[in-house]
Amino acid sequence: MDIRLNGEGRTFPPGTTLYGLVEALKLEPERVAIELDRLIVKRERWTATTISEGAEVEIVMFVGGG
Repeated sequence: MDIRLNGEGRTFPPGTTLYGLVEALKLEPERVAIELDRLIVKRERWTATTISEGAEVEIVMFVGGG
């Protein structure tokens, strides 16, 4: 299925969840926030939230430093 991820077109298997997306991108779940179709999705809902064809996903990574 085709989605928009951080403004770019990407393809993922149908039925991919937000958690599956994080895994596929090899991101650390504790360090990201996800917006799906302009709504922020809480981390505890990622495994139950399936991405639909044409969805718009924004992933923001938290970076520490000093």
